[in-house]
Amino acid sequence: MSDRVLSDAHNLKKLIREAEALADESIIAMARLKQAMLAARQNPAIEVHTGQRALMRLTEAESQAMSMSTNLLRVHDELSKVARIHASGDPGVPTEFPDAAIAAKPVVQERLSA
Repeated sequence: MSDRVLSDAHNLKKLIREAEALADESIIAMARLKQAMLAARQNPAIEVHTGQRALMRLTEAESQAMSMSTNLLRVHDELSKVARIHASGDPGVPTEFPDAAIAAKPVVQERLSA
């Protein structure tokens, strides 16, 4: 494998992980925002419906961020497939995803109550 291919593979590996981390940070920031919004309306001086529309919009944004995160996992999976073909000399451990992690529709696992 040429140095250029190896260099490109390492760069792509770094950048996809960076993009995934930023997506996660975005989801974390929205979760903190939602927590603060809910805590703020616990104030007895604030009516219980205050900010409901903002919370609904934030929940929609969280859903979109989760969709983005899932699509980035799909990109990562596809890049891993390309790497197996074109960068097979890379001594790194390939990234493998379970099918459920990148499925078109989320797989919901039900918890059994004891």
